Amino acid sequence: MTDYLLDRVLAVHALLADGTTICIRSVLPGDHDRLERFYDDMSPENLRLRFFGLSPRSAAMAADRACTPRPGYRALLAEAQGAVLGLAEYDTGGKPGPAEISIAVADGLHHRGVGTLLIEHLVSAARAAGIDTFTADALSENREVLRLFTDLGLRTSRRFEGPEARCTIHLDEDDTYLSAVEARGRSADVASLKPLLCPDAVAVIGAGRTPGSVGRAILHHLHSGGFTRRLFAVNPNVTSVLGVPSYPSVHALPKTPDLVIIAVPAAGVPACAEECGKVGVRALVVVTSGLDAAQARALLATCRTYGMRLVGPNCLGISHTDPELRLDATFAAGHPRPGSAGVAAQSGGIGIALLDGLSRLGIGVSSFVSLGDKYDVSGNDLLQWWETDGRTDLALLHLESFGNPRAFSRTARRVARRLPVLTVDAGRSQEGRRAAASHTAAAATPTMTRQALFTQAGITATRSVGELLETAALLYSQVLPEGTRVAIVTNAGGAGVLAADACAEAGLTLPPFTPRAVDELATVLPDGASFGNPLDATAAVSEEELRRCVDRLIGIPSVDAVLVVLVPTAVAAATGDDLVRALTRAPGRRTKPVVAVRLEQDLPVKLLPALEDGTIPSYAEPQAAARALAHAARRAAWLSRPAGTVPALDDIDTEQARTLADAYLDAHPDGGWVDPRTCADLLACYGIPQIRWAWAETEDDAVRAAERLRGADGRVVMKAHWPGILHKSQERAIHLDLHGEHQVRAAFRDLETRFHGLLTGVVLQPLADRGTELFAGVVQDEVFGPLVLFGLGGTATEVLADHAARLAPLTDHDVHDLITAPRCAPLLFGTNGAGPVDLERLEQLLLRLSRMAEDLPQLAEADFNPVLAAPGGVTVLDARLRLLPRHAKDPYLRRLR
Repeated sequence: MTDYLLDRVLAVHALLADGTTICIRSVLPGDHDRLERFYDDMSPENLRLRFFGLSPRSAAMAADRACTPRPGYRALLAEAQGAVLGLAEYDTGGKPGPAEISIAVADGLHHRGVGTLLIEHLVSAARAAGIDTFTADALSENREVLRLFTDLGLRTSRRFEGPEARCTIHLDEDDTYLSAVEARGRSADVASLKPLLCPDAVAVIGAGRTPGSVGRAILHHLHSGGFTRRLFAVNPNVTSVLGVPSYPSVHALPKTPDLVIIAVPAAGVPACAEECGKVGVRALVVVTSGLDAAQARALLATCRTYGMRLVGPNCLGISHTDPELRLDATFAAGHPRPGSAGVAAQSGGIGIALLDGLSRLGIGVSSFVSLGDKYDVSGNDLLQWWETDGRTDLALLHLESFGNPRAFSRTARRVARRLPVLTVDAGRSQEGRRAAASHTAAAATPTMTRQALFTQAGITATRSVGELLETAALLYSQVLPEGTRVAIVTNAGGAGVLAADACAEAGLTLPPFTPRAVDELATVLPDGASFGNPLDATAAVSEEELRRCVDRLIGIPSVDAVLVVLVPTAVAAATGDDLVRALTRAPGRRTKPVVAVRLEQDLPVKLLPALEDGTIPSYAEPQAAARALAHAARRAAWLSRPAGTVPALDDIDTEQARTLADAYLDAHPDGGWVDPRTCADLLACYGIPQIRWAWAETEDDAVRAAERLRGADGRVVMKAHWPGILHKSQERAIHLDLHGEHQVRAAFRDLETRFHGLLTGVVLQPLADRGTELFAGVVQDEVFGPLVLFGLGGTATEVLADHAARLAPLTDHDVHDLITAPRCAPLLFGTNGAGPVDLERLEQLLLRLSRMAEDLPQLAEADFNPVLAAPGGVTVLDARLRLLPRHAKDPYLRRLR
């Protein structure tokens, strides 16, 4: 299939600045007449600015040019419902170097982002083709196109030559450009969601007369919830449903609704969607489940054709609690409580649980979207809505899948600095992948990949809905702790011990109180109090004494949070003291978080926390409180450090690496584990340090190689090689500590005999010095992109499973976290009596591995084991690389799912 036909198949849809949808694709020869009409319909002034003059042949010549495939040329058009909206082209003239670009937009469509979106896609295509610079000529008076180039976010320069301006645009993908693309995408995304979440009119298709139907339940919720704008039912058999006027079709409605809820059998969904699209509906919520593949394709194609945003199918519905709107288009049991938490959930059941829990906590919901099968609207869309809606203080997500994790990560990283983003890490028990038997593939489980995404993006990932709500209660009501140091105070010593255990298990610390702090606490507590941490205030503590004690604890510099564990006592009952009230009626807002645990012996265990007086989160057990405090401390730590940057690296030869990868795949079209020479050459392109080595295919070659490689002690290592060998130790395909010619010859003969028919040669290396054996690797995840892994190495790396992972590209913070996260980290800092390893070179190795994975999408796996780390340096002793025929995907290119 030719490139341009492949591009036609892979046409994408994207959002303009006003939230409408267009299709972007490569031009085909069959587009000639449509392109000629596109130019013919332009005003003379628009044509003059595009072609620097007017000619009767301009339109035909431009169409000829765009529809003639040739080397170094690319043309992209934007269209909507068959109409050409714009055209962007680049041309290198078939030579290496810069590409000349041009842009044309139809009359009446300027200032809607058509040209900018086309140029962004052209930039992505050019980068994939190895082009790093655009040039463009424009009339100096054509301020619009000059502003377009300037506002792209790319490094741009101009040179004026008489009436013309010569622009040079450098296509480096830096954070400035990504941020500019992100800002444009956010604005367009939010605009596209307004018809969905703030509609002026809503219609429900499938609201019947029979009680119990989903459509009728949704209509009832909209009506009884007090939706403040126009509401219709679509049912050809009645004129009214539940007091709402009903019409026979969407065409018959007196006003075109912005939003339509579809609750009809699966077979009828595509036709309903088509009817909605034809009359100009802007958004659909499809609650119907059970669509087959053909119905699903038809539904999504219709939404894309007519520019409708889609929630679902197979969903619970949506809700927006703004009192000026009161939109509740769900079939949940009750109306959600208005509040400040944004909720998006793929599972309807999880969505109901979150709505109920947030309502009971008093936090409430700003907007709720049940994503269902998530054909279109996703968690990424909702994060951008909540970021700008002015009503959302917490974002709660339940996501079972990710469409574009790298774009999601970048969005979440930005949003999480403004408001807490929490999620349930669903599917942790899924069996780890074993696509290949390397250490890297064995270590890279879906759980590890998701956790890397959440950690880097600053998302608070919990293990259950209950834990999510526990943490939400604390983040909603309390300030963040500055660290992990907790003071525990209780009116029952045994309860304090349980709380201490829970804090330790959650990674929190209990600092001892200084003598001065003890003296201050003693002035406010009853006789018999114990001033350790936990602090036992005894059953005799009064409401006022407890309040003063908590205030004193907050004032201790070594305390970051206070955990109060209370049990009901006859003493408090007799005096009328309410110990919980001591926590809620503090003068002013406390500067450190205070949480409570209420071990109510006469009540069943509470499944959810409570917000006492709307201010103090109260938990049924210490473990819940400790988990919530630990999550809050991690969020505070993430916020306290600036966003990481991807360090610049020297001595990188990306072009040579790509040439080597392409050459290998030309010779091995199905891919595979590369040979030692190619592996070494690729590592050399990225300055990754390897131990000296030599290749030998005969016994005599091995002897000569060993002689060249002998170190001061004269010892060498011999490793067998054949295509696909992975675990040499398990195969007993390695000989260590070889002395002299006799042992080298004997080792070669042994390998040659045992692996006859497999062996293609041997690798010889000098015996390495002592050091800490580590493991580093990369797996290219089909969805998440490259994942970098690091941890303890050697033959037991999979058994011990002491690994950490981060998604590439690694920032300076990411590489630091990678090194410090595994349990073996203390070995790297000299705690075993030896000096610390060369941490700077270890960081460099991981950064260079990350860069290689970013540059080479063909790199399916990289497996460095062992990596020897010592005070004097870091060296890869054994490296394996697996290449597959893959093409780069631009994760930040603006496009719909």
